[in-house]
Order: sequence, then structure tokens, then C-alpha cells
Amino acid sequence: MAKTLGYHITWTTYGTWLQGDERRYVKDGKILPANEALLQANQKLQVQDMVKLSKPQREIVRQAITKQAELLKQQIYALAVKSNHIHVVAEYVPQPIAKIVAYYKSAARLALKTVGCDGKVWTAGCDKRFCFDKETLERRIRYVQNHNK
Repeated sequence: MAKTLGYHITWTTYGTWLQGDERRYVKDGKILPANEALLQANQKLQVQDMVKLSKPQREIVRQAITKQAELLKQQIYALAVKSNHIHVVAEYVPQPIAKIVAYYKSAARLALKTVGCDGKVWTAGCDKRFCFDKETLERRIRYVQNHNK
């Protein structure tokens, strides 16, 4: 079995990319097509308005994730903090990805709370793509770096 060199993780802000969305969506690692009925059902289940991060909030999130990565001793190869989603390409560490993502989400949420952003910030879960070779890892890094332009 090939060694995992790293992974690309993505998660969204609350309510901005629901299952059924016309932009397609990921569930259980599969990209699924738009589904208007599913989208409407998910919109009705929302407990608050969607969250879109402002430019200052994005910088707060970037700093919180970077600091958390240092605490975890995990190198981040690329990070893009957008108004409605986050991309991280990071080196493999021997901890479950769900736990790593929870640390990043929590650190960012707590940092945002200090500037008055209360309530839900992130959707549950994340999308994860493993990188087993240098070429795939470099392609994922370029993809995320291009999101920062």
C-alpha cells in the first residue's frame, strides 16, 4: 500500500453549500448532481442564517488554523480561506483526519467568537482527498494556491 504523503481537506461555512446545491455537492466522497427538492428540505432545516466570512474574519480564520497547525506539529502546504469555504493541503500526521479538522474548525470558531461571531460557523464534516504521490500532492497544492488569487 502506498504511503500517504498528505491530504486536501475542504469544509464550508454554515448554510452556504447545502446538499442539493446547483453547483453539485459531495457526499461520502462522491460528487452528486443538483437536487432542488433536497436543497429546499435542507434550507428548511437551517437553524440560523448562512455564514459568509468578511475579509477581516478570513484573516482571523487563517491565523487560527496556522497557529493550530503549529500546535499539532502539522505542516500546511497550502491554505485558502474564502468567504464560504476553506481549503487546506497538509502533510500526513498519524491522527484521524476528522479529529484534525475538528481542531482547525474549533480554533477558527473560537477566534471568530472573540470578534463577536457567535452561533454556528461551519457545516458538519468535510471533504478529504488523500495524496499518495508527489505529483498528486503538488497538483492539490497548486489548486489551493490558485484559490488565493
